[in-house]
Amino acid sequence: MHTLNKKRLITVALTCVTLIGRGRAFPFMFEKWGVIPTTGVSALEARSSGHLLADMASLTQENACRVSCFSECFHGVRKEHSFSWSKRLGFNRKCNYETLQVRATVSKIEHNVSSQDAGLATNGGKRKVTDSIKDEARRHGLLEPPTTFSAKYVPFSPYETTEEFYSLDEIIYRSKDGKLLDVQHDMKALKEYDGKYWKALFDSRVGKTTWPFGSGVWSKKEWVLPEIDNDDIVSAFEGNSNLFWAERFGKEMLGMSDLWVKHCGISHTGSFKDLGMTVLVSQVNKLMKMNKKLIGVGCASTGDTSAALSAYCAAAGIPAIVFLPANKISIAQLVQPIANGAIVLSLDTDFDGCMRLIREVTEQVPIYLANSLNSLRLEGQKTAAIEICQQFDWEVPDWVIVPGGNLGNIYAFYKGFVMCKELGLTDRTPRLVCAQAANANPLYLHYKAGWNNFVPVKASPTFASAIQIGDPVSIDRAVYALKNSDGIVEEATEEELMDAAALADMTGMFTCPHTGVALSALMKLREKNVIGPTDRTVVVSTAHGLKFTQSKIAYHSKEITEIQCKHANPPLEVKADLGSVMDALRSKLSLTL
Repeated sequence: MHTLNKKRLITVALTCVTLIGRGRAFPFMFEKWGVIPTTGVSALEARSSGHLLADMASLTQENACRVSCFSECFHGVRKEHSFSWSKRLGFNRKCNYETLQVRATVSKIEHNVSSQDAGLATNGGKRKVTDSIKDEARRHGLLEPPTTFSAKYVPFSPYETTEEFYSLDEIIYRSKDGKLLDVQHDMKALKEYDGKYWKALFDSRVGKTTWPFGSGVWSKKEWVLPEIDNDDIVSAFEGNSNLFWAERFGKEMLGMSDLWVKHCGISHTGSFKDLGMTVLVSQVNKLMKMNKKLIGVGCASTGDTSAALSAYCAAAGIPAIVFLPANKISIAQLVQPIANGAIVLSLDTDFDGCMRLIREVTEQVPIYLANSLNSLRLEGQKTAAIEICQQFDWEVPDWVIVPGGNLGNIYAFYKGFVMCKELGLTDRTPRLVCAQAANANPLYLHYKAGWNNFVPVKASPTFASAIQIGDPVSIDRAVYALKNSDGIVEEATEEELMDAAALADMTGMFTCPHTGVALSALMKLREKNVIGPTDRTVVVSTAHGLKFTQSKIAYHSKEITEIQCKHANPPLEVKADLGSVMDALRSKLSLTL
């Protein structure tokens, strides 16, 4: 038992008060570890037959978060085998992880600790009235040891070894020989903690307002951008999106009992693009504070990317520049960047033309490029895959179906599932399906050709406008993900995707056309019995249906002359008298009145 001096005592006390449930966890901790506090002198002793978080697996959900926070303060202790940090605080432990003991003898508590330092302890465990959640997080951060995790850019060359790498603080988009970059994490450092630790930590953050962990992305911060300061993060608490059981659609339309829809459109700007944009804009915010020569952030977009970029840049006070193809996106998508104060250029070209121009502009002007060739966005988007596993109590579905356009998202999902497996949270990865619109299907054609000689296409107009891309930037990433997940590529015609969306809506959903593409792919694979009736299948809905009401109105009004609109449900025009109303109800409800 070590006796702490006053400085050590205050450090330990503050760490406990601020990191362990703000004082409310103490009774639980005393009960859990058999510690009985006494007047004037108290002792805290934690023992574990494995390591701390293995014991935490048995805790109730209510208390798991508090003890997870306690464990976070030992990142430095468990990482360093020299234990210089732990010895300085009077901690004692064995490096074989078989036994962990933490003891602190309190002989006298100083009463002159300032409320600024004591933080939450001076206000009954509550945040001070004058504090924001960032102030609270900043105060907590002063008491935490520095992170032991890191990440860097490396060329995306999974089949080749390379020594080339770059700091995430560099403004760079491709390798020396023109390859896309990938964010590579220090997996050795992450593996210092087992799957039980990560599951308990991630579960402890769900549904909280603690900055920045209330975000579904930043609740996985250690796996996303581990070295960024919490003050630099720009977040709207995105993610944590609904995963719901599509019971009626699955049973009645497909004969499936375990069909789920991951509704990524339930997000700040109405699409999954928020997941990646919070990461990218946070890093840009950091770079601008470092006085990097940047005047703004720009992107080419088919709609959702521009909406997400504009919102997060507006939140950070960073100029956003958006290149949009004229007359090729919905009004709802167009109005979002306008409302958020972005500089919007409507160009007489398609997405591929916008992409070419934004690349040329960013080569001449210090505007940070935000399109999905930038691998930072994929770090945020991969958290949707982690979230799916988490929502299934860390079980892996059999199939995950993702709409594909520029093809970064299918790789992001693959990356998230692989990290879960490699770090011991799950025992396998799902099979992936990439669903494309037949009017913009270069990946599908490449798949059908046996992955030989990829050829871009000229994308034709499609109701699934966000994936109307003929020359996808992330083609190599997508092919790698699909090959390594025993994946499949399927396509949907305009009639098929609109009919699938209409059928889904009739069972209680309100889907975007891109989700219609994914649902149509599912229907085809189910018809071929590739996907079985009891296979747990997740369809990723990438945007909210409210962004695409024009296409739904056109379908149900039967204004789309190229397709039959066989599930259209137009309103009945009825005279305002009882007889006419009853006649209409008889025709629709088979009434015999």
